[in-house]
Amino acid sequence: MPALRIKLPTILVVEDDALVRMAAVELVDELGFALFEVASADAALAMLESHDEITIVFTDIHMAGSMDGLELAALTHQRWPAMGFIIVSGEHDMKATDMPEGARFFAKPYSYDMVQAALRRMSDEITAAAQR
Repeated sequence: MPALRIKLPTILVVEDDALVRMAAVELVDELGFALFEVASADAALAMLESHDEITIVFTDIHMAGSMDGLELAALTHQRWPAMGFIIVSGEHDMKATDMPEGARFFAKPYSYDMVQAALRRMSDEITAAAQR
């Protein structure tokens, strides 16, 4: 009998600052997740529409373009309610009621360990929900 292969969720990193995006990508990559990266919410929507394997969005709030990260999260949650969200910002402080259900907020500079732990938990929850 072949070994069972467990596939980790795919994460989309959305950050307009190239250096900060590189750090976030490294954080996600260290956990072994498959990932995509984009520099705007508009590009994120296009990526989400063409890649149904994406299950977690890791987004900054403040970005150039037609919408910010909170608007992206709200719109994405409406279209794909099972999507997980990690929302980060150096300028805002969020309450759970300001974000989609189940989203986690981290103020910049955030702890890599805390974000990685949140990604692992979210991944486990999404995987468990998909197996039901």
